[in-house]
Amino acid sequence: MSERFALSGARIFDGEAWHEDAALIVANGEIEAILPAGAVPAEVKQVEAGGAMLVPGFIDLQVNGGGGVMLNDHPDLASIETICAAHAPFGTTALLPTLITDTPEITASAVEAGRQAAEKRVPGFLGLHLEGPHLSLARKGAHDPDLIRTMTDADLEALVAAADEMPVLLTTVAPESVSAEQVETLVRAGVIVSLGHSDTAYANVAAYAQAGASMVTHLFNAMSPLGSREPGLAGAAIDTGTLFAGLIADGIHVDPATMGIALRAKRGPAKIFLVTDAMAPIGTPMTSFTLNGRTIFRKEGSLRLADGTLAGADLDMISAVRFMHRTIGLELGEALRMASLYPAEAVGQSNRLGRLARGARANIVALSGDLEIGSVWIDGVRAFRA
Repeated sequence: MSERFALSGARIFDGEAWHEDAALIVANGEIEAILPAGAVPAEVKQVEAGGAMLVPGFIDLQVNGGGGVMLNDHPDLASIETICAAHAPFGTTALLPTLITDTPEITASAVEAGRQAAEKRVPGFLGLHLEGPHLSLARKGAHDPDLIRTMTDADLEALVAAADEMPVLLTTVAPESVSAEQVETLVRAGVIVSLGHSDTAYANVAAYAQAGASMVTHLFNAMSPLGSREPGLAGAAIDTGTLFAGLIADGIHVDPATMGIALRAKRGPAKIFLVTDAMAPIGTPMTSFTLNGRTIFRKEGSLRLADGTLAGADLDMISAVRFMHRTIGLELGEALRMASLYPAEAVGQSNRLGRLARGARANIVALSGDLEIGSVWIDGVRAFRA
């Protein structure tokens, strides 16, 4: 557990508002207070922030790999530790290691690894995201079609049991492979259900949202598009106030103009939030890697199969924040909320994550004026220093 200290001389964004020339008091891994810089108690150790911006740590709900590791290839505790550590230098202080469609055996191993990570309290580990295997073949993307299948009673029981093993369990499913009744059962058990990799129609999405689905996976990608006579899953995600939606903000997966349209049109209270969909190369110089025996090539800012199909993203969270601020033109606070507060809300964790407020976990990112990362703290312990 961390000591009691104050980060002083900073501009602080608490998740809602900015505090100028302020100090952030941290104690026992939590935020104690935000005070004027000159009001720090004498007994509190002060750490000079040097005028940096202190912002809530980023939360990434879709992280397939990092540090040279894919969770699919090595579904174990060591891989989860590697992935979490690889993303910390980019400002991510809480993430969901994500398993892409795989066999029941690999899925079970990933769940066990997640249980161990939760028990060990691995820094940065928030839970698991199981993206598949219960998807639509028509919208498979880079998922192996031979491993996609409908949800069985055994699959349902395994997910319900897994929900008790970790803080957050998120699963991406398609209505083509999972019934609304199964979604209801999952949601009652505490599983967060996201719709994705689906060719489903708007009316069907409404039924699944009524059943408890509360999220849509990587908006606009691998889903039925917004059309003139059929709004599809993309249109339903924007028009349905209870559906949060992840967005891969690299300028490759979604055109910037489309991002802007979606942000202006999104019906609340649910919001669009940032995800990286990152793969093994993050934090490494790797130029290729494998997924389910297929080679994925890293080139010109994207990751693709040999046939050109996008396979995850070569993206980190601070780069996504910069893109939303500089290219899309969002006010910086809103870009930061998309990386912190909104994903925390999407998984029911905003009382402890996504804010710098009393009682919240001391997950903090120090940013320079040009949005370079200086330091990162996870639960009050410095996890990265530039």
